[in-house]
Order: sequence, then structure tokens, then C-alpha cells
Amino acid sequence: MERPPEFAISLQSVTKRFGPTVALEEVSFDVTAGHAFGLIGPNGAGKTTAFSIIAGYLHPDSGLGLVLDHDSRAIDALKGRLAVLPQDALLPTYEKVGEFLVHMAKLQGIESSKAEESARQSLQEVEGSDWWSRRCGKLSHGMAKRVALAQAFLGSPEVVLLDEPTAGLDPRIAFEVRSLVKKRKGKCTLVISSHNLHELEEICDAAAILDHGHIVAAGSMADLTAATREIRIVVASGPLPMDQVRALPGVTRADYTKLDRTLAVHFDPEKGDAEDVIGSCVRLPPGREDPGLRRLEGQGTRAAGHGADRIGTNQSGRSESLSAQTITTCVRRPRQVLSVFDDDFSQDSQD
Repeated sequence: MERPPEFAISLQSVTKRFGPTVALEEVSFDVTAGHAFGLIGPNGAGKTTAFSIIAGYLHPDSGLGLVLDHDSRAIDALKGRLAVLPQDALLPTYEKVGEFLVHMAKLQGIESSKAEESARQSLQEVEGSDWWSRRCGKLSHGMAKRVALAQAFLGSPEVVLLDEPTAGLDPRIAFEVRSLVKKRKGKCTLVISSHNLHELEEICDAAAILDHGHIVAAGSMADLTAATREIRIVVASGPLPMDQVRALPGVTRADYTKLDRTLAVHFDPEKGDAEDVIGSCVRLPPGREDPGLRRLEGQGTRAAGHGADRIGTNQSGRSESLSAQTITTCVRRPRQVLSVFDDDFSQDSQD
């Protein structure tokens, strides 16, 4: 009897260039079979390129991508065993949900006599059975994302790639999508990309962090979160001086999520504590592109557990900085979240 592979996916020294741009350089990581794996990094880090190589859409310039012990370019050998949800996947506007899923099931190699049954089971898994006869163009954004997710689950594939499955969704719908993905855990190997380590913490067993085409960290989620300190600042508006944020002493990574106006800053605790990083961030000037960036005026912040009543304000209580409606989640440690709240905002946020 053939022994199943230890690693469902293995990238070995993969490099991919697009003209003068190096999207991936000497990237290597392994995904244990049956595990959920996160591929994390900001926009432009190379996540989608890595996904495209694993899925066989792109060929590496050098190095090797293996999926279920096959070269990732061996599309015929992986048909029906590997499924992909591309980022921003679009559904056919005029086709009914059931028709679309049955068609995709057949393309996955599922027999015609079993295609409808598989499509209905997959749609039920994402809690969308009532949409079978609805045209795809009539679905809300959240419903469409679930149907796209159902497509990726067709036929119980051994490996499922989900590229930014919650991108562009409001927090409630994003939570629901993550819950659906979590239910699939243990039934197959999952690889999920995101710009947010925290978003994948409760789903994934391990992860790799990409930045500018390089792996900057990899390991179990416990190891990665134990080594990570993160502050989150919800700013009044953007854009932000991201280059200056990333250049701050001790900062290892900084990402800005436009949808919820959240600035996430990761830092090395050996080079500074949370108050230092928060203070440095809120003292930065607003981005030049947005001179109307609102400022924090007379709204002191408090750092829970740190005894800091005001951060980043001058003696008059007026901020001279980039600033924030609130500094929201702060320091992430295993099983502990230290939060920093602005009084007014924390009350409003519960509405």
C-alpha cells in the first residue's frame, strides 16, 4: 500500500520574476498533510504568486513546487485532488448558482451522474442551500464569496488553496467565512493567505510570513504568535506615512487595512516596549497625500496594564501627530491580549 506523503505541499528554493521585478526569491516551505497552513504578508509580498505556482497557474523560473508528491505543473495528475479559490474570484452573472456549481464539479472530474449531488452538498456546507436557483448576479458580496468557497470544496479535494478568502468583506461576514473554513479543517490540507496573522491564528497550525518575495518567518502558530508583539491603531483617515512607520526602531512589519482603517504594527520586544512603539507611531506626521487627516485632540488614551494615561500628546493635550480615533488591540501574546482603548471610541464600538 502506498504511503501518503508527509508534506502535502513543498516549495523548494522557488524563484519567480516578472521582468525586472522579483516576486519570489529562493522561497522554501513545507505544509504537513492534513494541516491548515497560513501564508501571511502585506500586499505585494508574493502570496498570490506562491499560490499560483502551487496551483500550476505559473511555473517557477527556478526551484521546485511539489503538491501531493507531484510537480505542481502536473495538472492532470492533480485534477480533482487540488482545489483553488482565487482572490477576487468572479461568478458568472447570469448563471444560476446550481448550474455554476454543477459545471465546476464536472470540470473537477466528478462524474456527471454525481455532479449535482456534490454541488448540493458543497452548497449546504457553506449554508447556502436556498440559493440553488438564484442567479449569481443577484447574490450579495458575502453570499457570492460563500458560493465561491463552495466551488473550492467540491468533491472533497485533498488540498484546498484559499487566496485572501475574507478580502473586502465586512467584519461580520469575514468572521462567518472563517468559521466555515474552520469546519473544513481536518478534512483536507488547507492553505490560506492573508495579510493578518491574527485572522488566521485560530484556524492554522503553522504559517510562513512573506515580505517582498522572501520568507521572513515560519513555524507553528504558537511559535509565531509567541514571538510577535503587535499594536493596532484605528486611524481617523488615510493614507499613512507607511515608509516612516516601517523605519521606526524595533518595527519588523507594518500593514494598513483600508477597509477598517487599521494600522497593524509588529515589533521586536527586545528593542522596545508597546508604549515606545505606540508613542512613536502617533507622533508621526500624517501622510502628505491627505493634509486633512484628522488629529486626536484632547482625547488621552490609556494603556491597560501600563499605567500610561496619555500617549503621543503634548502638554496641552493636543496631538502633534498622525492620529487615531483609537489605539485598539494591543500587545499580542499567547492566550493574552492587552488592549489600549480610547474611552469614547470603545463605547461607540459596541453599538
